Amino acid sequence: IVDPGLTTLADYRFKHHFRATPGEKGAGSRRHGKQGRDLELGVPPGTVVFDDATGNLLADLVATGQQVMVARGGRGGLGNAHFATATHQAPRHAQKGEPGEEHTIRLELRLIADVGLVGLPNAGKSTLLAAITRAQPKIADYPFTTLEPNLGVLDLDTLDPQDQRRPTIADLPGLIEGASGGAGLGHAFLRHVERTRVVAHVVDLAGRDPEADFGVIREELRLHDPRLIEKPTLVVANKLDLADAEPRLAAFRRARKREGLEFVAVSARELLGLDGLLRALALLLPDRAALAEPGEPAGVVVHRFDATVTGFAVQREADGFRVRGQRVERLAAQTDFENEESADRFQRNLERMGVERELVRAGVDVGDTVRIGAVELEWDGQSWGA
Repeated sequence: IVDPGLTTLADYRFKHHFRATPGEKGAGSRRHGKQGRDLELGVPPGTVVFDDATGNLLADLVATGQQVMVARGGRGGLGNAHFATATHQAPRHAQKGEPGEEHTIRLELRLIADVGLVGLPNAGKSTLLAAITRAQPKIADYPFTTLEPNLGVLDLDTLDPQDQRRPTIADLPGLIEGASGGAGLGHAFLRHVERTRVVAHVVDLAGRDPEADFGVIREELRLHDPRLIEKPTLVVANKLDLADAEPRLAAFRRARKREGLEFVAVSARELLGLDGLLRALALLLPDRAALAEPGEPAGVVVHRFDATVTGFAVQREADGFRVRGQRVERLAAQTDFENEESADRFQRNLERMGVERELVRAGVDVGDTVRIGAVELEWDGQSWGA
């Protein structure tokens, strides 16, 4: 369930196994057993949930309170009073509770931010974030200082008192050539860009080769997802205070204008050009109402549990047969095969459903093993033994 107070998945870094509180058995005098309690796990906005076994997307959680059920608890069994009839008023048969589901899921956090600062390591993204917000990211004069995204909030009313928007801006970890193929944790870093409304591409104007550096990041964004370079983009030429920057500025600016990209030049360290940067971002960002809306989810695909499914299939295996089907597997899980009445009732249910007929058609023979869910039975042609 989405908890707006969370910003990371750190709670799940070391604890990986979670189990809901189970229900309790019923008692005499037709007293029902106590129900189990739901276990809700909080995640930050922007969490994407995958089935780890299949890789299927289960949910894309972006809004406060949004939730997805990833494992369902088992239904309680029916007590012996339920099976009483006019001719059999004291049955000794009762159902076991159905086992709860067990799943392995994978969580990914795709940061939700209005503006994402992207660029090569040491382009000055963290310094820029600290200069235009109250954020305090780690800043150092070496690459890969930022290994986790840092978030800040822009106060646009410092330029225009009527502008009450407070967009979020994220300093994303530096990308390198090959990031789209996974180099330098590229996949983990690039997926954060997917959520941003505006890309602010920070380039070290005094660096090795600003034009080549700019091209590297644009290409990695395109390779990861072509839609990323379609997003509104502001190119931020940084480190204008350094001697090598000024001679390169005019040509770099002209190249970006030819590409139709918005452009500003700043010195984050010396606080130069920041008003122009904020004005450019203000023009690219949507209005206040649109900013209040959560980002577009990738498409929520939530598994629906259907208790009415009655179909089944019989499959031959190397050492026996397997019967698959939601209802038949539930019946097997809830049957006490140590109790003769329970076993007889199970066999009658299989006869009514046509399972025995399909097993015979598939070639089952006396002594063969038949598996239904987690239950293994031996076929003797007349009765079932677990």
